[in-house]
Amino acid sequence: MNHDTPLSPRPLSHLAEAHHRVLTTAQLRAHGVSAAETSAQCRPGGPWQQFLPGVYLLHPGPPTGEERLRAVLAYATRGPVPRRRDGVPAQPTAREPHRPARAEVMITGLAALALHGFAAAPALLALDVIDVLVPRLRRLRSTGCARIVKAAEPPAPETAGGVPVAPVPRALADAVAQLSDAFAVQRLLTEAVRDGHCEPAAVVRALTGARLLTRPHVVDAVDSLLAEGRSVAEDRLYRMVAEHGLPDPVWNVDLRLPGGPHLGGLDAYWPDHAVALELDTRAPLPGRPGDETLGVEYTRKREHLERLGITVVHLTPRKLRDAMDQQATVVRTALMAAADRDPAAYVVVLPR
Repeated sequence: MNHDTPLSPRPLSHLAEAHHRVLTTAQLRAHGVSAAETSAQCRPGGPWQQFLPGVYLLHPGPPTGEERLRAVLAYATRGPVPRRRDGVPAQPTAREPHRPARAEVMITGLAALALHGFAAAPALLALDVIDVLVPRLRRLRSTGCARIVKAAEPPAPETAGGVPVAPVPRALADAVAQLSDAFAVQRLLTEAVRDGHCEPAAVVRALTGARLLTRPHVVDAVDSLLAEGRSVAEDRLYRMVAEHGLPDPVWNVDLRLPGGPHLGGLDAYWPDHAVALELDTRAPLPGRPGDETLGVEYTRKREHLERLGITVVHLTPRKLRDAMDQQATVVRTALMAAADRDPAAYVVVLPR
């Protein structure tokens, strides 16, 4: 007897009691259900239905949102049995009929965003299709409510709603690829940053990789996204200073040498300590004039300030979001070290 041999026949009623009533042909066979029995159960008026090729819904009514997700994943994971390095089959068995057979298969697009908790994403049952991300070499076609999205190197999946889903940046890119409504795109991108799902730079990288920044309505939405990202980061910076008892800086200023050139703008500056703080919210858009020089200009400004004896603290929105306590310690350390440094050059501080 090998792993393909069906189990001894059992009453089919036990299957309807399964926690998830979505099974593939292979899983039914593992339960001892032959192809003929499956066909008989799916006859008009029967208790089962074929929902997708090789995927069956073990009740006659419409599927729930969860059943649609699991059916799409089951369809995308069909195929030759993958094996672990020790040769043991890794495909779901009768005991674990709902364990994904391939870790690189995951829900993406609007369905994934709904599972991530996006208010701007439609409810699962309102979606006509569910996007599922698979490796590019898989021989699968979109059918029914399953839309196949292929990737040369799928990202590591996350888990939401009990199923594998694409990380937010990839899910956003796959969703935006299907949307022509500029307002819908802007709402999704803005929510991603405003609610802390991801940083603007990660979104821009994903959209760039999907070659979506040639679409004017996507570029406009990204401009709004970057503005939203800076606003969110500034709010976190104000909160960090207040909640961690740091001295109040002067906010959003320009520095100049007396009678000399402009040194650059800063998000915060402590004149008595000669400590400057800058949020790095850069997310250059490919092809936009001047964007390729942002990094060079930033580095030049930082080096110039440090030659004048001004300590520059560099923070990113992600650091503020994920490790605010640590970043407050970095700023406090720079302020305390001011007493041990040589006096900085005199600079003029102007509102920005």
